Amino acid sequence: MGSTVEGSLRAFYRGPQFELVTLDSFATIGLLLVTIGISSVMVYTVSLRTHELGIRMALGAQQRNILRLVLLNGLRLVASGILIGLLASYALTRFLASEISGVSTTDASTFAAVIALILLVGLAACLLPARHAAQTDPLVALRYE
Repeated sequence: MGSTVEGSLRAFYRGPQFELVTLDSFATIGLLLVTIGISSVMVYTVSLRTHELGIRMALGAQQRNILRLVLLNGLRLVASGILIGLLASYALTRFLASEISGVSTTDASTFAAVIALILLVGLAACLLPARHAAQTDPLVALRYE
């Protein structure tokens, strides 16, 4: 009978708090992996298209046009990933419903927040390779390969 109300409350909240920290850690690692993955794919894509981008710049394309081209290519990649993720999350709603209590598995505001976050992270990950491609010297790009 030596337990206090405070001790009981700590024991009660210890489980959910641990779960929250664990889920937060996995979400942070996942977001970091998304950023690294998108950035890596964009760097690789830009390196494959260096010759083409050099030709475009030699023919008079402005830096902002090259920047827009690379960013749109990256955002298409991000949008396709978002679409696949949305389809997968809708397919797994029964599993999610059994794991998450008190929250709708088809909550539109949660989906909108996740989409906005992934778009922002994707745009940030695409920006560095796009800026690098836009600032490439056409002569260096044409000699590349």
